[in-house]
Order: sequence, then structure tokens, then C-alpha cells
Amino acid sequence: MKKSDKKIDNALRGALTNVCETALGNVEGFVWLTHLVNYNAFPHSLKIICVFDTDDALACAIDAKQDDYFYQLIKRELSAVDISHHKLRQQLSFDTEEACERSHGGKWNERLAKLQSRELLH
Repeated sequence: MKKSDKKIDNALRGALTNVCETALGNVEGFVWLTHLVNYNAFPHSLKIICVFDTDDALACAIDAKQDDYFYQLIKRELSAVDISHHKLRQQLSFDTEEACERSHGGKWNERLAKLQSRELLH
């Protein structure tokens, strides 16, 4: 990883940590988030995944417009560290522990690798 990529990575991790800590206290059913990125195509390659414990919890959050809350929160935190986010709505997705257990036996590394390989095809 280039020095400039490391600097972006540190800023990105800090911003997303702030998002996670804030959301944990404010969004029922939210458990964690992660991101995927190819720094050779940054910021367009950035993908942020917000994970809920159950499918029902995610459905309730979407019904309550919590997806907009995440969008605004992430937008604010990325702006605070000067990270461009032109297509953030397309770069933000939601998933559940329950869905990962069902389709990948709880192996997030496999689930995220599949997601990342799908993104590379588009």
C-alpha cells in the first residue's frame, strides 16, 4: 500500500469507526459495519456495508428511514476527513448476520469477497 493510500485508509477507518459508534447507540438491531475499497480506483471503488443482526431488524430500520440516517451520518464523517463521496447512496449497502449465516455459514470473509468480485464486474 502506497503512503498516500495508507493516509486515506487511516482517515476512512477513523470516519467509519465514528459512524459505527454513533449508530450502535441510535439504531436498533445495527451491529457493525465494514468497507471494501480498491485504492487504485478510490473513491469510486468504496463500498460501505452496514450490518444488522436479523433480517427483521433491517426491515424495521429501512421502514423507519434509518438508511437515510446512515447516509447522512456517513456523508458527514467522510466530509470531515475530506473524502469525496459523489455516489455514496450507490456505495452504501445493508446486510444481516442472519443472511450471512443462511448463505455463507456465517463466513463474512467469503460473503464480502463475493460482493467485492461482483463489484469488480460492474
